[in-house]
Amino acid sequence: MDKRVLLIGSQRSFMVNAIAKGLSGDGYEVVQCDFSKESIEAVENKPELYVLYLGDIDITDPEKSGIEPLKYLDETIDKQRFFLYEVGNTDELEFASKFLSKIKVTERFLRPLDVKELADQLDMVVQSNAMGEDQKKKILVVDDDGTMLRMIKTWLSVKYRVYMASSGKIALNFLQSNAVDLVLLDYMMPQMGGPEVLLEIRKDEKLKNLPVMFLTSKSDKESVVSVASLKPAKYLLKTMPKAKLLGSIDEFFFGPIR
Repeated sequence: MDKRVLLIGSQRSFMVNAIAKGLSGDGYEVVQCDFSKESIEAVENKPELYVLYLGDIDITDPEKSGIEPLKYLDETIDKQRFFLYEVGNTDELEFASKFLSKIKVTERFLRPLDVKELADQLDMVVQSNAMGEDQKKKILVVDDDGTMLRMIKTWLSVKYRVYMASSGKIALNFLQSNAVDLVLLDYMMPQMGGPEVLLEIRKDEKLKNLPVMFLTSKSDKESVVSVASLKPAKYLLKTMPKAKLLGSIDEFFFGPIR
């Protein structure tokens, strides 16, 4: 992946130009376009990194609020492969989430923006993609909640190669012909719950040593004790802050971050 970024926002905006200058100083080629569907569509050879600046939209006036480009990005991110970063204040980010789903956004930054922090996040994607898909650790996420699946995939795809399964049966079938380095497994699912899936994995000679982490909303002691004999690698709560959840997975693969 080249160090190129599409910066979406009014080119007359002081903050947009400050972001462009900061990213350029960090070695990025910055392609700029206005905050409109037509301007975004008109960009040729689009980068894989998008930065969306929300500070110039009028959230009090539906006619001027920029709903159309938000809806356009929400649709196209499912068809095109790009990482999307939003910059705005709390109200602007909340307004945008009504039309551009939060689970499709790689990261959200509050204003005032530390451009160096944004550049560091972009660098992480560039460095990860330089490895090539075959070199990345592979993770299978298993959850019957489609929203949770998409959110976890969005978070993890920055560093990892991510596969999704919406049921235990689909996951077990997938694992028979696809090698992964880790399974993130929902505890409670209909028909075949997480503990039952892990039991089947442990009974399979080929899969028995596969690392599995439970990713669940259940935090009671009984749930943890009941699966201890199946030796899950970790027990992660869905209510964990994003940074803590990702940090736990990074630590599993790469050790403590100093």
